[in-house]
Amino acid sequence: MDLEKGVHRWIVDISEWNPSPNYFSFAMSFLPQHEHSSITRFFQMEDRKRALVSRLLQYALIHQVLGIPYNGIVIRRTAEGKPYLLCLERSQECDKLNLEFPNFNFNASHHGDFVAIASEPICLVGLDVVSQTIPEKESVEEFIQSFSSYFSSLEWFNIINAGSSRQILSEFYRYWSVKEAFVKAIGDGVGYKLDTIEFHHKNWENIVVKVDGKELKDWRFWLLELGKDHVASIARGHPMYATSSYKTTLNRTQFNDEEYNVGLHLPNTSFIFRKVEDLFPSNENR
Repeated sequence: MDLEKGVHRWIVDISEWNPSPNYFSFAMSFLPQHEHSSITRFFQMEDRKRALVSRLLQYALIHQVLGIPYNGIVIRRTAEGKPYLLCLERSQECDKLNLEFPNFNFNASHHGDFVAIASEPICLVGLDVVSQTIPEKESVEEFIQSFSSYFSSLEWFNIINAGSSRQILSEFYRYWSVKEAFVKAIGDGVGYKLDTIEFHHKNWENIVVKVDGKELKDWRFWLLELGKDHVASIARGHPMYATSSYKTTLNRTQFNDEEYNVGLHLPNTSFIFRKVEDLFPSNENR
């Protein structure tokens, strides 16, 4: 079992893609019809681009890892909005999913210029991309103050004592990103009490999470600088923490310690930059 083949990190810089309306429709045509409304509901072209590329990344990654043709891929979402792959029937691809990647799951994120996706074969995966946008109509201190209730007292102390206004803003976004990655990994939504999640780190290495004061030793986190004032956080954790609705979509939620530790300590691969055209299926894979 080559579990490392189930670990992927892909990213697209959408600022480099400026399609004509016809070409945008062409790119969207590779997706099932039911996905189109979730893209065209956005008024701004930048938002449409993010939505389209996010979905193309999901289909392209599933195709590459599991070999399912695009027209055979069925992606559904939980009540909280977490996407998952649905296997409709016993098939060679579903057998591969169960045997080679016992808990294959993925998560996508987009903000600013970047759209990204991450996948894992055993552990839950959560991904959050953040553009460190500088507030225009208020000071950094005024901007972050409205979010103070989402952080523990320790986290808030670290944020407001990070240095200059720019450093304070960067630290705020880093904490926000890792929190979001954790919540997205377990499949929860905006209602999760973020202040109950407390992160500890040494210069954003060796990141540890505590929930309600208890350290979760079966989780790992990475915070990555993407450039252009963007960061990405990746969470990898135990399926037993998944929400009840998300658990029903997973193949397995129970692993013995040996099995799980193999998945937990797989290498965290670097992001591979893709172009939008890389995500289109070839004729035989549609």
